[in-house]
Formats: sequence, structure tokens, C-alpha cells
Amino acid sequence: MIEFDNVSKRYGPDGNPVLHQLSLKIARCELMVLIGESGCGKTTTLNMINRLSEPSAGTVRVDGQDTQLADPVTLRRHIGYVFQGIGLFPHMTVAENIAITPRLLGWTPQERAGRIEELLSLVRLDAARHRNRFPAELSGGQRQRVGLARALAARPKIMLMDEPFGALDPVTRDDLSDDYRNIHDELGLTTVLVTHDMTEAFLMADRVAVMRGGEIVQVGSPSDLIDAPADDLVKAMIESPRRRARKLAAALAGTRP
Repeated sequence: MIEFDNVSKRYGPDGNPVLHQLSLKIARCELMVLIGESGCGKTTTLNMINRLSEPSAGTVRVDGQDTQLADPVTLRRHIGYVFQGIGLFPHMTVAENIAITPRLLGWTPQERAGRIEELLSLVRLDAARHRNRFPAELSGGQRQRVGLARALAARPKIMLMDEPFGALDPVTRDDLSDDYRNIHDELGLTTVLVTHDMTEAFLMADRVAVMRGGEIVQVGSPSDLIDAPADDLVKAMIESPRRRARKLAAALAGTRP
């Protein structure tokens, strides 16, 4: 479905490489999480898929086609994108925000209205209460649900997600991540999600790609990484959710870890 073949990225002829000969295959209907420290190249890798960033060397393929041969605007209209800042247009209602891409694709008003109702139900927002509201009238979690609905509006088969839940409170974050995993499975999506939270990665992913310095250190299922971490970086990242779990257990027991 998505393939990176020896992809490198450098900004300017004298710039340091952001990605170095990165190779990765993401299967159809897989939820792949990219995780690593800040500056490791996660978002650059994600943005290669819809040509928001272009490779300096190597090839990115979607459904076997080199993305460099695709019109970038057409490519992006058929790939959903959700990011932490959400980016809803403040002067547009919820319904208008969701309908942006279908309108650009020439959908009729009736088709757009039906899709808005369908998507608001999918992301668990009451259409009658929310369709005519403006973003400033919504909570952070509601805005992110609208952002998700907007990304799904044109029925993409690929979803790109860059720290989509990072700015939310813990309860809302857990609810939304659970809901998205269900939506991913229900719609048969292929999702690439960037996060720095290993707990979130383990709970959501089919496979996790750990990145460091523009390279992939290890790729595998959560159990693969737990059972056989490739190096000290992976071990340290796995230890983080374990440490949090121990602290939580101690707090619930009324003792210090």
C-alpha cells in the first residue's frame, strides 16, 4: 500500500540529512505508528506520503505508484490528514469545515449534506446540535472530532495523523484514540500515525517503527518490541509505559513506588 524505498531527505545542499536511506513497507489496512524523539524525522516521513515534503533521494510509492509522478493536489485530496493543531477554519461552521474537500471534488449539496450527517454520527457528535456551530463554540475534543470527520469526508483509504491527540486532556485523549482505532477497523483504513507516546503507540498500533536520527531502529508489533528490543533506545522507550504502570499501581495501593 505505502512503500519507502531508500528514501533520504536533506534541506539544502549543505544541510544535515533529516532522513537517511529509510525503507519501510506499510500494508493495506495496517495501523503503523512512527515513534521517536523530537527531530528524528517522524513528521518528515509522514509528509512524504502526500508530498508535503519531497525526497532528496529514493522513492515513495502509494499503491505501487511513485508519488513524484502524481499531481500533489489530487494526491492530497484522496489522503486524509489529521494533526494536533486541527486547523479548522474559524469563520466556517462544523458542516462547512467537513464539506471542504467534497465541495472541491464537485459533490452535489445533497451528497455533501448526507456525508456530513454520516460523519458526525461516526465521530460521535450529534448533528442537530453541532453542524451549525463554529469552532470557537466547541471543546478541544469536539474540534478534534470535527477535524477527523473532515479528514474522512472524501472517503480516503489512507489516513495520516501527526500527534492528533497530543493537546487533549487524558480522558478525551483515551476516548478519541479508542474511537479512532474502531473507525480505522470499521472503514478498512491504512493509517500512519506519529506520536512520541509509547503507551499510545502500543495501544493503537498493529506495528511500531522506532526512529532515531532519520533512520528506523526497529519495526515490529508491540509484542515484538517488548520481547526483543533492538537496542538501548527501544529498551528505554518500552520502560517508560512500564514505569508509569508501576507508579500508577503504587498510587492506587496507597504506597510510593
